[in-house]
Amino acid sequence: MDKDSLILPKSFPELKNDTFLRAARGEEIEHIPVWCMRQAGRYLPEFREFRAGKDFFETCRSPEDCCELTLQPLRRFPFDAAIIFSDILVVPQAMGMEVQMSPGKGPTFPEPLKEPEDLQRLKTKVDVSSELDYVFKAITLTRHKIEGKVPLIGFTGAPWTLMSYMIEGGGSVTHSKAKRWLYRYPEASHKLLSQLTDVIVEYLLGQVKAGAQALQVFESHTGCLGPVEFKEFSLPYLRDIAGRVKDKIKESGLDNVPMIVFAKDGHYGLEDLSESGYEVVGLDWTIDPCSARVRTGGKVSLQGNMDPCALYSTKERISEIVKRMLEGFGTKGYIANLGHGLYPDMDPENVGAFVEAVHTHSRQLLNRK
Repeated sequence: MDKDSLILPKSFPELKNDTFLRAARGEEIEHIPVWCMRQAGRYLPEFREFRAGKDFFETCRSPEDCCELTLQPLRRFPFDAAIIFSDILVVPQAMGMEVQMSPGKGPTFPEPLKEPEDLQRLKTKVDVSSELDYVFKAITLTRHKIEGKVPLIGFTGAPWTLMSYMIEGGGSVTHSKAKRWLYRYPEASHKLLSQLTDVIVEYLLGQVKAGAQALQVFESHTGCLGPVEFKEFSLPYLRDIAGRVKDKIKESGLDNVPMIVFAKDGHYGLEDLSESGYEVVGLDWTIDPCSARVRTGGKVSLQGNMDPCALYSTKERISEIVKRMLEGFGTKGYIANLGHGLYPDMDPENVGAFVEAVHTHSRQLLNRK
């Protein structure tokens, strides 16, 4: 296959392992599928070596680099899915905001939004196919290079999470600047959330057209909202994204893809999330698996939710924790994952032990049936 043909979103290699997709749809499986958020990350020495001396967002804008980083963990571990290497903050960049990744500090917005009049600085119309073309090319290239080994997941940040970054100017413990907008400028807040939603819908559709076989929406900052604010400023936009993306996929004549919503620390909204139009609800480690099954009533598949810090334990202890987690969730409509992303100081061998434990214990559970 020549280089030019690799970047066309067609004639992809046949998928060899569809376990993740079947679990997302609640279908029968031979083993519970497993992948990890941030599985392409700094815990891998080859990732650190490849990224050394490179600007983070320059890497994100290189389809070849994103493809290589996405594939690295698959060479080490028998994951059942891959997630494209990118960042949620490419969306604010596409809307005209400058974002820098500062070593040791994380994402920084040199000129965050401070007052409603600052919304005028954002592009009123975003040509997603042009502004985020590098993500689409990375997905298409990776679909070819992955050779059908496992499905490829595309993703985005959710509107409230992106709004929070755009106002806070970076990470925050309290999110008080962003929450100030919700209470003081509710109309401007809804205007910004609507703008973000419009861009996100086109962005996710573009990812599916490029070859993404599943989509995850990260609402990472749910925990700083109360139930009332969640229902006003987060949930309606999450629902809107799921509904509009599915409609546009259908209108485009594309195959439907499972959608996952991961609202970290959103345990108070679990029932609402299970009725928000997503096939899968991702869970953090603060939710008991059995309780989550009861509260979601079998409406959705579940994903999660081992505490990432359990990976600092021994391999034997990891195996015990995984076994208990799988018994709690059951084998139907379940995708094993962590309750958050992998941390940079984690031992790759223990990540491997996690994956192996999921596969081993799930096969044992399924063989008992």
